[in-house]
Amino acid sequence: MSDTHDEGVIKTPKQLLISTIFAFVLPVFVIIGLVMFVTSGSKPAGNGLENSELAIAQRLQKIGSVEIRDANRPLRSGEQVFHGQCAACHATGAAGAPKFGDSAAWGPRIAQGFEALVHSALHGKGAMSPQGGGEFNDTEIARGVAYMANAGGANFKEPEPPAAATEAPEQK
Repeated sequence: MSDTHDEGVIKTPKQLLISTIFAFVLPVFVIIGLVMFVTSGSKPAGNGLENSELAIAQRLQKIGSVEIRDANRPLRSGEQVFHGQCAACHATGAAGAPKFGDSAAWGPRIAQGFEALVHSALHGKGAMSPQGGGEFNDTEIARGVAYMANAGGANFKEPEPPAAATEAPEQK
């Protein structure tokens, strides 16, 4: 037998320390670094404004709002609705809107009927956004439609306000 005894790769305490660092400590730091990299996308921007007054106000901002209107106010006429809501596009013909009083442009639309015109006004059509739920109620929008269509050659009657709720039945 031979007297040579191979002790392995590590021969000094310094080599033991270096191999321990590379084998155990370095992978731990690599794993921590990878975890921080992966989770960094969900952190807010580190601009120092996370707790500023503006940032807090934006996080607490209202999602919706409630507007209380006078339900008993008199309905506006078709002309008032036209000048308040419709004239911006229909007075100039912007975005393909039929001009006010243009019989040729209003003719095919009038042929569809009053209800179709009101539906288009309330729900939007083409470049026209929906008008329902704005400053004017649905009856007022319908009055504006009748006013514009009548100026274009139709003979639509301006809608009346919805009938008041019937009185409650007498209690016995």
